Amino acid sequence: MELSNAEVREVEMSVPRGHRHLRTRICLKNGDEIVLQEATVANLVRAYVTIKTHPQKESVRLRGVELKETKEGFADWQLLE
Repeated sequence: MELSNAEVREVEMSVPRGHRHLRTRICLKNGDEIVLQEATVANLVRAYVTIKTHPQKESVRLRGVELKETKEGFADWQLLE
């Protein structure tokens, strides 16, 4: 799926009631909605900034990895470079 700005009706970022982390809701003109958790958006932003600011890097690939040991409060499933 490839989304252009023309296909997006609205983007909302907020912390839902009863939660502690941001959710990003992308509402498409066709009625579909995509909800991204904060960690997913943070990883996308990190990759974007890396490419835009690094003098030589032209791409970043993030892969989903289940970690055996994580810091307290971090999910076992992470997107890592």
